[in-house]
Amino acid sequence: MLALLVCAELLGMSLWFAGSAAAPLLRQAWNLTDSQVAWLTTATQLGFVVGTAVSALLNLADIIPTRLFFATCALLGATANGWLAVTDSLGPAIASRFLAGVFLAGVYPPAMKMAATWFRDRRGLAVGAVVGALTVGKAGPYLISAIPGAGVGFITALASASAVIAAAIVFVGYRDGPFAFPSRPFSWLRTREVIGSRAWRLALGGYLGHMAELYSYWTWIPAFLAASMIGDPHALTATASPAIRVLAFAVIAVGGAGCIWGGLVADRIGRAPLVIRALTVSAACCAGIGLAFGHSLWLLAPIALVWGFFIIADSAQFSVLVTESVAPHAVGTAITLQVSLGFLLTTATIQVVPVVVRTLGWPWVFALLSIGPLAGIVAVRRLTLSAEPRGLAL
Repeated sequence: MLALLVCAELLGMSLWFAGSAAAPLLRQAWNLTDSQVAWLTTATQLGFVVGTAVSALLNLADIIPTRLFFATCALLGATANGWLAVTDSLGPAIASRFLAGVFLAGVYPPAMKMAATWFRDRRGLAVGAVVGALTVGKAGPYLISAIPGAGVGFITALASASAVIAAAIVFVGYRDGPFAFPSRPFSWLRTREVIGSRAWRLALGGYLGHMAELYSYWTWIPAFLAASMIGDPHALTATASPAIRVLAFAVIAVGGAGCIWGGLVADRIGRAPLVIRALTVSAACCAGIGLAFGHSLWLLAPIALVWGFFIIADSAQFSVLVTESVAPHAVGTAITLQVSLGFLLTTATIQVVPVVVRTLGWPWVFALLSIGPLAGIVAVRRLTLSAEPRGLAL
């Protein structure tokens, strides 16, 4: 069953960065500005925030059978993504990306819940495997774009077709496991209770530090690599060679192995220690990768790959930390607020990158983003010293 969910996430999450992978082609065709290009990714983030909030408010994952909910959202996401292939202007393209994000809210979170119903003792590894699969899936469009002659239509169609296959896999093959969760509907009445929890605020602080760098890295690392190849610190539109596109895929996809490693280590030493280790390495890569800008790929690529491994290795464990920081009846509210605030933050950090590139240049961009993981380390360290968490596995 875990293998089934891993395959479904790998295929279904290819929708996420389809717009980003096609962005260089759309920029050239429509003469887009840097900010407009960034909105092709930001719109997906905002759509995901809206989708998760609506899903939680209406308790859709509990009302609708999980496999039907996943399959329906994957199909609707594929349809919304397909709109990108036929539109000829930015407005509909952004709408396409926004709707894809909305429906991905029924593909990403439910898969982690479905995996958890089959595992108790090795839940960290199971959820880490699912997050690893979706990480590789998100990287997929960058690999597709490296195929000679691949246009917007080809990139979009292949991503949508993958999501349709994911829907079929889950609808036909999935069933809930023996450790299904009781219904925990979202309630705004519980928001004050959740926010009042010091443990939740600290867990959220770690998560926000993680998110501050994650999607900015995933969105802009292809442009960083392309600009480094030509040695222009202010280039946002440098043409990426097939080799750079493959490397862009690799530095995101390697996070799949990072998630599995993170799950294994978290199950052995605890979630908080794993999170601190991953954030520490990630912060070091943030601060150091700018020093390799403009140098040989033999120097730059290893740093980018190590960063790609550790930047996502702790992601699944943050969700578990949040669920363990509040009372059982408030878990739904706690997770919804966590996800919504985290992805809202990414919409700002993604948009900030082009501004910093134009003013300070690429070598400084990711160094500034290191503030995120460093702040996250402080929050999680304080969480480990807190006596408030309910049974926190540290």
